[in-house]
Amino acid sequence: MLPTEVPQSHPGPSALLLLQLLLPPTSAFFPNIWSLLAAPGSITHQDLTEEAALNVTLQLFLEQPPPGRPPLRLEDFLGRTLLADDLFAAYFGPGSSRRFRAALGEVSRANAAQDFLPTSRNDPDLHFDAERLGQGRARLVGALRETVVAARALDHTLARQRLGAALHALQDFYSHSNWVELGEQQPHPHLLWPRQELQNLAQVADPTCSDCEELSCPRNWLGFTLLTSGYFGTHPPKPPGKCSHGGHFDRSSSQPPRGGINKDSTSPGFSPHHMLHLQAAKLALLASIQAFSLLRSRLGDRDFSRLLDITPASSLSFVLDTTGSMGEEINAAKIQARHLVEQRRGSPMEPVHYVLVPFHDPGFGPVFTTSDPDSFWQQLNEIHALGGGDEPEMCLSALQLALLHTPPLSDIFVFTDASPKDAFLTNQVESLTQERRCRVTFLVTEDTSRVQGRARREILSPLRFEPYKAVALASGGEVIFTKDQHIRDVAAIVGESMAALVTLPLDPPVVVPGQPLVFSVDGLLQKITVRIHGDISSFWIKNPAGVSQGQEEGGGPLGHTRRFGQFWMVTMDDPPQTGTWEIQVTAEDTPGVRVQAQTSLDFLFHFGIPMEDGPHPGLYPLTQPVAGLQTQLLVQSQSWGSSAAFLPRHPSRGPRGCRTRPGALGARGTSGARSPRSLAVAHAAVHP
Repeated sequence: MLPTEVPQSHPGPSALLLLQLLLPPTSAFFPNIWSLLAAPGSITHQDLTEEAALNVTLQLFLEQPPPGRPPLRLEDFLGRTLLADDLFAAYFGPGSSRRFRAALGEVSRANAAQDFLPTSRNDPDLHFDAERLGQGRARLVGALRETVVAARALDHTLARQRLGAALHALQDFYSHSNWVELGEQQPHPHLLWPRQELQNLAQVADPTCSDCEELSCPRNWLGFTLLTSGYFGTHPPKPPGKCSHGGHFDRSSSQPPRGGINKDSTSPGFSPHHMLHLQAAKLALLASIQAFSLLRSRLGDRDFSRLLDITPASSLSFVLDTTGSMGEEINAAKIQARHLVEQRRGSPMEPVHYVLVPFHDPGFGPVFTTSDPDSFWQQLNEIHALGGGDEPEMCLSALQLALLHTPPLSDIFVFTDASPKDAFLTNQVESLTQERRCRVTFLVTEDTSRVQGRARREILSPLRFEPYKAVALASGGEVIFTKDQHIRDVAAIVGESMAALVTLPLDPPVVVPGQPLVFSVDGLLQKITVRIHGDISSFWIKNPAGVSQGQEEGGGPLGHTRRFGQFWMVTMDDPPQTGTWEIQVTAEDTPGVRVQAQTSLDFLFHFGIPMEDGPHPGLYPLTQPVAGLQTQLLVQSQSWGSSAAFLPRHPSRGPRGCRTRPGALGARGTSGARSPRSLAVAHAAVHP
């Protein structure tokens, strides 16, 4: 049973902040930003969800002072637009709120999906329609219970889905019922607490609305004091004298009494009671804050923070080949894991989740997951090389298992000296890395001269590692080949890769004999690192001023070079010179070159398709474009100005014009989640 002691009006810092909200004079409960094309100046389900989460996150930060840093002060945030990155910078110091914004995006998209999914969009219980208020409250409370159960089981994907569904129903109550018309100034006192019965409900025989021929119907309700809601469509059919939901998509609104009472948008064409939306939006926001606060009370601060990824830290995920030849690699993984655990213990960058998946011919797994660093270290320390086996191993199966249990936006490190036996999984694993937005780095100690502990039953193809390269490319990772004697040094990139680095694009993307690789540096970049690995004869790096540095180890005019066998790492001096840089590499084969840096610029993105045939217009999210289907690309960024432009390219058609929508989510200085983002909606047809 959900606790009843949570304050219903949520007094305290978050409630005070609500007094400072800059709501526009008209608002809406449409699903997401795409809806704004139909009702400009509106607030969506997405807005309400993200605003509420930010308020409760601020309250958590105010009540739990950060270790080693001064406590936050409420007065520093009053009268300001509440921004996710401002909150994180004030509490954690330098670091990204990307994971928090991504988790919140999952909740918001699950919320919006209630208006699109065939199993939910026409179910009156999930939208408080058709006077099914008791049934709606039961479904709402059930979804919150499921959120708690899933969060405690560390199934945060499911928890965020159920939370989004619960918030959608909760917010719909204030837009679809007549609670606002009854003159109420606070959220319903019993909606989130199942032990309390809903009172004063309209009965089937009670007439609730009068006929209204116009789009706007300010006086069509009969002024009684019973709680009701509108009917939508034909299932269930609207009884005589009852209110409709109303709007263009509601078939019941043409049946007497015509019109409707929804407050879903700024447009009278969609919302007959659009003039009351401001009050409904305020109550829905207060109620959403109550729901987040209730979850925090149920879960405790630690699990609540995990639910919303309220941390700048990444997770640590290892996939380990445990065949007999892997002794050095396993030891290297242990050393790096131990170093990370001890170095970051108790700090904001301490990993919040640990995943370990071993594989050994002919099997793989089981997966081990924990949030306790000591448990992870104990489990890792018990892994030892177990003997030989055929050269190919079930590496991709183990990686797939790790991806399914690793939180999104994480790094996964694979240690092996064998090619994959399960190469048929390559496409599936590629898609899964993109869906989970996890970066995969393979550290391969492949040595054709080494046969100890590894049975070789056939001639090995020189292309046997191509599946690893394909997965790494799809995920933004890389494949690094090294030798046993260098694996411990090369494995140090595990810690560096978890330092919120971005990869800079190279032109051309791979080494072409006689042609330099070019990359650009701007003022937002720092701590640039160049990594080169392969059978290298020579290389040099040149900055925009023409100053160059070769492969000699030690300090140089541009930075410091380290070498471990066929692996070079060049750390550039800060601040780097802005402009165009060049890398020239001479090698026997095709070497790997990667340039990474730290930056204050970050972004999230997702694809979507317009949905215009349901109860509300909106954008249905996709994990990737669909060939031949008009697809929208939405980019959420931080550290940009108020607008951005994107020009997606098609290989045979060149740049395609796109439009951006600065300030797309209303009159509050930034768009959407109150994170410092600029929202761009790029229109591009995806061609087969």
